[in-house]
Amino acid sequence: MDPETWLKDHRYSPTTLAIARLVLEEIRRGKEVFQATRRYPLPEGGYPPKHALVAAYRQLVNSGEWPEDADLLASIRMKPVRTLSGVTTVTVLTKPYPCPGQCIFCPTEERMPKSYLSDEPGARRGLQHHFDPFDQVASRLQALKDVGHPIEKIELLILGGTWSSYRRDYQEWFVQRCFDAMNGVDSPNLIEAQHVNETATHRNVGLVIETRPDEITPAELAWLRYLGVTKLQMGAQSLDDTVLRLNKRGHTAFETLRASALLRAAGFKIVLHWMPNLLGATLANDDADFRRLWQPAGPDSGFCPDEIKIYPCQLLENAELYQYWQRGEYQPYSEQDLVKLIADIKPSIPRYCRVNRVIRDIPSTHVVAGNKRTSLRMDVADELARRGTPCECLRCREVRGHGVDPGTLRLDELIYTAAYAEEHFLSYVTPEDQVAGYLRLSLPMHRARVEQLEPEGPLSETGKPLKLFSDIALNLPDLNGSALIREVHIYGQSLPVGSEQHGAAQHIGLGTHLIQIAGEIARAHGFKRIAVIAAVGTRQYYRGRGFDMGELYMVKAL
Repeated sequence: MDPETWLKDHRYSPTTLAIARLVLEEIRRGKEVFQATRRYPLPEGGYPPKHALVAAYRQLVNSGEWPEDADLLASIRMKPVRTLSGVTTVTVLTKPYPCPGQCIFCPTEERMPKSYLSDEPGARRGLQHHFDPFDQVASRLQALKDVGHPIEKIELLILGGTWSSYRRDYQEWFVQRCFDAMNGVDSPNLIEAQHVNETATHRNVGLVIETRPDEITPAELAWLRYLGVTKLQMGAQSLDDTVLRLNKRGHTAFETLRASALLRAAGFKIVLHWMPNLLGATLANDDADFRRLWQPAGPDSGFCPDEIKIYPCQLLENAELYQYWQRGEYQPYSEQDLVKLIADIKPSIPRYCRVNRVIRDIPSTHVVAGNKRTSLRMDVADELARRGTPCECLRCREVRGHGVDPGTLRLDELIYTAAYAEEHFLSYVTPEDQVAGYLRLSLPMHRARVEQLEPEGPLSETGKPLKLFSDIALNLPDLNGSALIREVHIYGQSLPVGSEQHGAAQHIGLGTHLIQIAGEIARAHGFKRIAVIAAVGTRQYYRGRGFDMGELYMVKAL
């Protein structure tokens, strides 16, 4: 059961809390959590859940009977993996609204945004709260706190169709109300809500929206920066124009590449969605299509996403693709073929990219034919283990909950070329090759260098050069002549701002060191200043490292 639903349905009786205290005493004395819990059954049957243990722990700490014990709290936390990437993600859903896309694979449910189903976990919460942004954020923060998670550093993930197609007054209101919920106070406008959040208890350290490649323009990116957005999820789906056309996607692979170049030039983190098993695709074509994502920059390459979601096409009865299947014009891959395909391509993912997901969170009861296993990621991991083939993507190498000895960390620098930029992926790595923290530094390629590489007109479908530099300079003047820090991320269990925990990667100075190194690299390449796409809640952090607030970015002279 969803912890939020459980908490609504249960009240902690004095008896339950008293029993939970006994369990906590056992854990303090060294007893394993499962064993300690099983020693004290509840009168009505069953055993104290972790929710009750966390409630009893907070009661003891708040009353002054016990001192805070981070290790104890970590041992009783529900689903600790939720915050082991260094931040706490809160997902909210926008209201149903017309989508410009006509994709045949998208499910359509009248009371939900396009492509979402009402019984998907995150979408269900949105529906329960009538898509109200304040209520969604506030209830999620409370639920996460009640099950033991830190909620001081929040990555806000806004889902629900194509964000850019919503009216801008709705977008601004929606984001403001999300900030109001994090701040715990109502604000008269978005700017004031952002200002309050800079020093709030629950700070926004990342703001993510999802949209389509054909919605990306320099003016749109300036608007997104005004809202506070730092990361974009974008549906590439395929890099094959024939497949895109057959599936009525409504854009070309070139538009995805152009959008990726614009996003990178504006400092955003780029998350691409890639979808194997579309109408017209084959196993061999999907394999080749995926590998194109990582090819160095050239006339039709250089996508190089920072993160990727692999979303195999799932055949659903309320999608247009279902009619093609009924006519015998479409056949889903078998579970075995799909596992083999993903196991074949996953090791090709570069070390700078994080694989966020390997399947969508759609209940298997909706899937008509093909793979119905929601454990696909584990199935692929098992297959790779059987082959003895490691995956070196960022998620597979996160330090997560393991302790970190700063004296043993080494600095790695991975340099790669993306469309219009030279990228430097700087990371601190343990002797076991686990990543404790990283920084993404983007060095925009000088126009003369771009035209030397592609004299016919870089990234141009028409033969006319794409005015990427002038368009970015016009809409985002903070970035003129600047190197770009697109992300600083320190792994390990998310910790409150300013706190420390023995062996944790956060708050031991790794971010500061990475920023200093990035500045040295930028200076060596001739840049006079460096800009960072700072989330609202990280502005104070960057001010403490010499950055000043510009119009939409924070900037520091080198």
